[in-house]
Amino acid sequence: MGQDTAKTEVHEHAHEHDHVAGEPHSHDHSHDHDHRQGHDHSHQHAESSACCVAPAFAPSVNLATSTSTRLVVRIADMDCPAEENMIRSGLKRLDQVQSLGFDLMQRVLTVDHNEGARDKVLSALRGLGFEPRMADEEPVKPVSAKQGVLRIAGAVVLALGAEVSHWLAAPEWLVIALAVAAILSGGVQVYKKGWIALRNGQLNINALMSIAVTGAVILQQWPEAAMVMSLFSLAEWIEARSLDRARNAVDSLLKLVPDEVLVSADGTDWQRLPASQVQAGWQVRVAPGERFGLDGKVLQGLSTVNQAPITGESAPVDKAPGDEVFAGTINGMGELVYQVLAGHDETLLARITRSVQEAQANKAPIQRFVDQFSRIYTPLVVVVAVLMAVALPLIWGVSWSDSVYRALVLLVIACPCALVISTPVAVVSALASAARSGILIKGGVYLERARQLRYLAVDKTGTLTLGQPSLNEYGSLRGDLSKEEVLDMALALAERSDHPASQAIARGRVASGLVRLDQFEALAGNGVQAQGRDGLLRLGKRSWVLGQNQAESSQAEQQAVESGATMVYLGNEQGLLAWFAMMDTLRPTTTQAIRHLQEQGVQVEILSGDHEQAVRHVAQQAGIKDYRGGLLPQDKLDRIEEKLGNGLVAMVGDGINDAPALARADVGIAMGALGSDIAIETADVALMDDDLGKIAVLMRQSRALHAVLWQNISLALGIKAVFLVMALTGQATMWMAVFADVGASLLVVLNSLRLLRSRNP
Repeated sequence: MGQDTAKTEVHEHAHEHDHVAGEPHSHDHSHDHDHRQGHDHSHQHAESSACCVAPAFAPSVNLATSTSTRLVVRIADMDCPAEENMIRSGLKRLDQVQSLGFDLMQRVLTVDHNEGARDKVLSALRGLGFEPRMADEEPVKPVSAKQGVLRIAGAVVLALGAEVSHWLAAPEWLVIALAVAAILSGGVQVYKKGWIALRNGQLNINALMSIAVTGAVILQQWPEAAMVMSLFSLAEWIEARSLDRARNAVDSLLKLVPDEVLVSADGTDWQRLPASQVQAGWQVRVAPGERFGLDGKVLQGLSTVNQAPITGESAPVDKAPGDEVFAGTINGMGELVYQVLAGHDETLLARITRSVQEAQANKAPIQRFVDQFSRIYTPLVVVVAVLMAVALPLIWGVSWSDSVYRALVLLVIACPCALVISTPVAVVSALASAARSGILIKGGVYLERARQLRYLAVDKTGTLTLGQPSLNEYGSLRGDLSKEEVLDMALALAERSDHPASQAIARGRVASGLVRLDQFEALAGNGVQAQGRDGLLRLGKRSWVLGQNQAESSQAEQQAVESGATMVYLGNEQGLLAWFAMMDTLRPTTTQAIRHLQEQGVQVEILSGDHEQAVRHVAQQAGIKDYRGGLLPQDKLDRIEEKLGNGLVAMVGDGINDAPALARADVGIAMGALGSDIAIETADVALMDDDLGKIAVLMRQSRALHAVLWQNISLALGIKAVFLVMALTGQATMWMAVFADVGASLLVVLNSLRLLRSRNP
């Protein structure tokens, strides 16, 4: 499949590995979470990464953990399971080959082999009729799209000419000449590939098509042989163009990054260099309206940045010195200078692209079913075709020529390409669409199963809330001091402290300057104090600020404590002056996100290590009925285990503190993924903009993917079944069989590409 496809280079891909030597061991990395045996996420993902990921087009590299060498090559003609089976069968004969990895969507083959076997592997691939290309080789010059269209269009015109000439009873030599010209114009590559497949004992679509066309010629069905070959070539070309769109959907993410950036190693001598040559620690200047070429931290300037290409969020984000910026995002109206934090291949966008590519190896259950089904389907149909060719004349008295013709029609229908290609194209399209919406999914298995979500455990701090305390309310405990006066005193102390509670008081506020302080001192575990005009002022714990004095709590203070607020007190040597209640603020999207999930039948429960009152307060604000506070990581894990088995169980957390529960859940969802290596590397799903509302979007995309997958499977099998019956009864012609195969492939590919248009509502 995939004739005349441009042999362009790609960057890095993930692969599905099948071990060759020893016992068969399929690495499909379905990562199906056998939770009752306690599989751990961090271990599983690390193993998957080590096994599956290799830089594409790298020369053979020694693997650090073994004596084997890894060879990664691109094979332009490898985009169908038929080619995969041929390569696997051919390389299995080499004892030096240890394991194989296939990425049919990107046409990349990974071979782990013994040292010194590189040339044998490449020679074996060339012997199978393939042209493996590596980075240090000149790429094969592709046939231009225009040349391909002209050649195939010529074949179709010649075939139509043969059909019309036969219908008009033209001289037979003219019909034969037109038919032969059409077959040669559109079928040379098909015959070449078919011969190589037959020589290696493989019955792929090219072999089956070659047999069918040759059989039609022997039976003197010249116009039909020409039409079959030309229609097959046309459908193959259209399908290859459609598949290229799905392949490019992932690689297009990297095209968001500019090729060159304005850079300086020391902040003085500025010059434009390729982004790939810039090193961490260098400085980059980005003008208004330009895209960021690398990840970094702002050093100079103020601006707003459109992060929609990474997070899917629509509102620009303010950036100031100290804030992080990411490659692929778009600068607003202010010039920024930032320091590079990671190289070109380690930016957040590059890691997202790799994660989506790796996800192709993490197959959905339907995809694994289709792969297993196709291994049985093709040999079975071929056996039926042979039996039909022999049995029809002997049992039912059908002529030999008619029975052989029916068998040839059945052979054309036999290839399962439409069925097998129906799932990976849909999954990759959905994964790429989700990534553009700010949802990073580590495998088709998680995307396909997300529609079944029934129980969602959520952490409180940093998940439902911003994880940043803010001053919620405060009150004076002295009748002669107004609220404004006690706040000014507290600000004078808080501005000089780095404690989170002090920062919460000072955030967004400026002291009047009327309160003069000397001898400032911070006491760990208690608070801060300083000498004021009227004596010592303290800001911190109630017992420490109160000292030896006595004081009763006011009603407002008690209500704040009962709501779960973190309390800070201001006082002097005579006693308490004021109280300040700090609360973690809900994320702006939390309440609406929870409501949408509950409307979809998902039970949401808070599992938090914070004290019960604080958890209750957040639960009431977010509209969540079920909550548990004061939990240790083991307690969260136990609660997840209780829920397993009653529908899909998911856990949302920060990817670190909630690691045990995230690992145990059917799907682990990480918040705080923007710029977080751990979240991207360990989570099954990462929400790039920390928006819980994306979980409902994930469920909708999962339902869309599931629907498309079953549409594709039903379409492919339905068309095959109809033409199978027609072939058995002698009602199907050979050109109809072509549509039954490559036509079905084209339909499922086009149907799958609809998922690329699915975006965050």
